[in-house]
Amino acid sequence: RRKRMDKKIAELKGHYIVCGIGRVGSNVVHELNKTHRRFVVVESNKEVLDNWLEHHPHAFYLHDDAAEDEALLRAGVSHAAGVFAVTGDDSHNLMVALSVKLISPNVRVVVRLHDIRNANKARKAGADEIVSPDFTGGMRIASAMLRPHVVNFMDQMLHSDDGLRVEEVVVPAGFSEMPVGTLVPKSAEYLLMATHEAGRWIFNPDDAHVVKSGVVLVLMATPSGRAQLEQRLKA
Repeated sequence: RRKRMDKKIAELKGHYIVCGIGRVGSNVVHELNKTHRRFVVVESNKEVLDNWLEHHPHAFYLHDDAAEDEALLRAGVSHAAGVFAVTGDDSHNLMVALSVKLISPNVRVVVRLHDIRNANKARKAGADEIVSPDFTGGMRIASAMLRPHVVNFMDQMLHSDDGLRVEEVVVPAGFSEMPVGTLVPKSAEYLLMATHEAGRWIFNPDDAHVVKSGVVLVLMATPSGRAQLEQRLKA
């Protein structure tokens, strides 16, 4: 079974690697599942991994140390879209980030930190984004008091059965210029909210607004809606 799984993992492209499957990692995986994104879990603690696998028997996984180059290569880091370094140990997450960037500098790495004072070290290790559960939790609590209806809306969206999310899709290199209304026509599966281009945001762009390679489309979409748009951009 291990060899079959290694072969399937080797065939993955554009997937995500989740390093650490504790409370934070489990929530990361839940979101990846909900939005139909492929992933590989790397966990060094066999007991923790086995407990998680009881509820996710068909998941791709490695019982290994994600800070080791060999483990990252087996997880397909060279072809991955991103890596989540979300173990419970800040220093270990920094090592994961450093190892990833030494192998595949262009792979995006998000690092979990308990102590935000380690943020500068994480940046130097190659982290593209840093998340502190304490800071994020504090912001969530403040928002629940200051903007309760917005929080309720976001909660409803996150728990909806159709997997509705605020997503981003990048217009790929070589794509011909096109009016955004033609590229993103009206649909029940997605709603264009903004574009990000040349360092500036354009909210609710007019249908005649022309988009080209490198522009980021920010939209509210279901997984199928996001897939439809990504497929259109590949055509």
